[in-house]
Amino acid sequence: MTNAVPATASAIEEVDEPERGVPATRFLLSKVGGALISLVLVIILGFFLFKLMPGDPVASMAKERPMTAAQMDQLREQLGLNKPMIEQFWDYLVNVFTLNFGTSYVYEQSVASLIGQYFWNTILLTGTSAVIAIALGLWLGQRSAWKRGTWFDRITSGTSLVFWSVPTFWLGLILLMIFGGTLQWFPTGGMMRPDPPDGFFPKALDVASHMVLPVITMVAVVYAQYVMVMRASLIEEMSADYLTTARAKGLMEDKVRSRHAVPNALLPTVTLVFMHLGGLIAGAVTVETVFSWPGLGKLTYEAIRGPDLPLLQGTFVVFSAIIILMNLLADLVYRQLDPRVRTS
Repeated sequence: MTNAVPATASAIEEVDEPERGVPATRFLLSKVGGALISLVLVIILGFFLFKLMPGDPVASMAKERPMTAAQMDQLREQLGLNKPMIEQFWDYLVNVFTLNFGTSYVYEQSVASLIGQYFWNTILLTGTSAVIAIALGLWLGQRSAWKRGTWFDRITSGTSLVFWSVPTFWLGLILLMIFGGTLQWFPTGGMMRPDPPDGFFPKALDVASHMVLPVITMVAVVYAQYVMVMRASLIEEMSADYLTTARAKGLMEDKVRSRHAVPNALLPTVTLVFMHLGGLIAGAVTVETVFSWPGLGKLTYEAIRGPDLPLLQGTFVVFSAIIILMNLLADLVYRQLDPRVRTS
């Protein structure tokens, strides 16, 4: 009997002690390690995937300028295409890990400099689209959930589902034909006029007018996902007991929604936001090609037509690294926002 009391007390202490969860340092290292492994696999895939693509880069160059067989062999030697596969793979790894990526066959310029030149144009386009899509989607989603079953909810949900299912290139072409061709309200392509105006503000307005149609295209396809996720999360939160308690304390409905329901409903959306930021940049290929926007997407499309292997491999690694980084940030931010993740 004397030993039973300490044992029981010990058991009670174990039950009452809260679960500590995975330490922050261990969690961070595991996520960063997983991201690095994914990046290494992407780098390896980036070499062999494009080596299997049909087409001969030298033969494509020969179509633009006549070459003899000897000249074509000399060009293959100059580009390193006649080396054994293992040597080509080693050169590729050296280029990637030194952030060089080699020299573009088509542009005859460093791939790194090309990516640096076009990268910020893509960030401008996709960043603007992301901010508008996130703000619009979250606002419509929370309003639709709070007015569930009303005409506003039905119209918002129906419109979102339609845009969610529309192919991006198709919507871009429709907008281009109507507002750029028939009505001629906006420019049909490019980032600026061939003769850009002088001064910062006139140039900014010129760029903004060229951004309208591609931004609308990207926003229309992306915002719908935020609407549906936010709506579903908020509807689930609306049945929680703590909202009933908040109403019992006399809080107005607007404050119950803005102070209690919406912050908790935002948690699932955080992961979606970061994942879409990476996917939005990588998905700019279609929109930039349709609207001739000078960014990484259009650069990738032109590299595929080559095929320009160094440029393809460089843009592939950059796009993949952005997606991996955004997923890593999503995991880290979600852990900070949701205490349940820290104790799991």
